[in-house]
Amino acid sequence: MRRYAAWLLPVLIFVALGAAWGQDAKGLVAAKYAAPLKKIFDYQAVFAPLDPALAKVYPVAIVENKTFYVFEPVPGEKAYRLAASAPDAYGVPAGVRAAMPLGFWEDRMACVVTPDVFDRPEGYVIIFHEFVHCAQWEGGEREFKQGLSIYQKAMSKKDYMWELQYPFPYAKPAFVDTYRALLEAWESGDTAAAASLRADLAKILTPEEWEYMTWQEWKEGLARNLENRMRYAAGLPENGGGANPPYDRVTFYVGGDKFIRFLGKVERGAAGDLGALYRKIKAKPDRRPLPSQIPI
Repeated sequence: MRRYAAWLLPVLIFVALGAAWGQDAKGLVAAKYAAPLKKIFDYQAVFAPLDPALAKVYPVAIVENKTFYVFEPVPGEKAYRLAASAPDAYGVPAGVRAAMPLGFWEDRMACVVTPDVFDRPEGYVIIFHEFVHCAQWEGGEREFKQGLSIYQKAMSKKDYMWELQYPFPYAKPAFVDTYRALLEAWESGDTAAAASLRADLAKILTPEEWEYMTWQEWKEGLARNLENRMRYAAGLPENGGGANPPYDRVTFYVGGDKFIRFLGKVERGAAGDLGALYRKIKAKPDRRPLPSQIPI
């Protein structure tokens, strides 16, 4: 018995020291990021008046040393607190900027970043870009997806990367020419051309391709649109990435941004409601509108 006690005591001491070290490590991480996270509220004061989707701050998961450190806003305070930590089972690469539900945290939504996001003002704009996705998640995204045949098909195949890897015909000449012209029509505010070209797209694309395009225009286009509005408010250059051929998924970030700006000019308040905006973007023209009609 004494031999057993003699062996057990060092083990217990080691476990206790390990637990204490773990708590100290978490305390150091919490202290390290207290000030950078607090600055989120400074930017919120500037960004919140721009759009309802920017009015709320969301949890931020910082991935460092192969560990997730999840911080959540403290109710009633302009501060974040360390709420959870877990090993990085995803293999998150350096420089990641994403919004995703965290499986180890009851599938709660969070903005996932690496520490370098706090190195410059642009990083805070990107954090709020991801907060827009959190707002979309809370504002109906899951329900909207359920109505997409492309989503249902992807889930039946357990294809969880469909949003990133769908084989859209980006290089198809008819699509390239029409979408390029549509971007120009939205930019110039040409309602007749925009209506005509949108109808042309509906003929060029399959129903599934239309679903994919309009989904990206809503989800990523809105985030890009608000990102650029925040950049302007923060005195930063606009993000126009994806505007020029060869086209890819990011082209729909630009398209959604320009479409939402266009809608803001021709239909006041069209971009203020997430559900209404999604239905507006998704609507598929069934005929060529007259030049005097505002495009749907």
